[in-house]
Amino acid sequence: GLRAAAAQGAPWVEFDVMLSGDGVPILMHDETLKRTTGRSGRVAGTSLAVLRGLDAGAWFSPAFAGEGIPTLEEALALLLELGLSPNLELKPSRGTDEATARAAMTVLLRAWPLGRVPALVSSFSRACLAVAQEAAPQVPRGLIVHRAPRDWPEAAARLACRTLHVNGGRLTPSLAGRIKEAGYGLAAFTVNDPARARALLAAGTDCIITDAPGAMAAALA
Repeated sequence: GLRAAAAQGAPWVEFDVMLSGDGVPILMHDETLKRTTGRSGRVAGTSLAVLRGLDAGAWFSPAFAGEGIPTLEEALALLLELGLSPNLELKPSRGTDEATARAAMTVLLRAWPLGRVPALVSSFSRACLAVAQEAAPQVPRGLIVHRAPRDWPEAAARLACRTLHVNGGRLTPSLAGRIKEAGYGLAAFTVNDPARARALLAAGTDCIITDAPGAMAAALA
């Protein structure tokens, strides 16, 4: 998927990071393994050794059959090779917010040369962002929301966020205006309709997060 994004010309990639059962940060979206690997069980209850033996690509397409589950460190090394910047979403399993953020930030600080290409850490979890702020204040942070809560200005300021990431289906011009007036970068997720993307960009959105970067870039060009 990272290679496909690079081939389509995406400058950034967004991916989710959670912990394996033995505390290693890996790229994974779901808390359970069923949808993407066909195996039952929770990610947080499965060791990295077992995760490495699973096929995480065949469910999506035969072209991706045999793809494994990468560690965060492996993914970052590939992104450096490809020249892509990461939007690293901290997505903890239940009750692992601080542990997930600490492990992920340890890897990021070790594996990512901050002076080369930019990186961004984002999360729905304010606890994760607080740990990221403490561990690496120099790495930009983004607060993710589906519907912006009333206290988003206070939360974003307290966590020294630089960006807000809002569900593109729920982002209104009014909210976009308030976010931009407050001085934050604004990203919309996950937008696959070019017409919707154009409307969001016209409202002040800075970044479109999409499943199809090549098609979106061509449509918006």
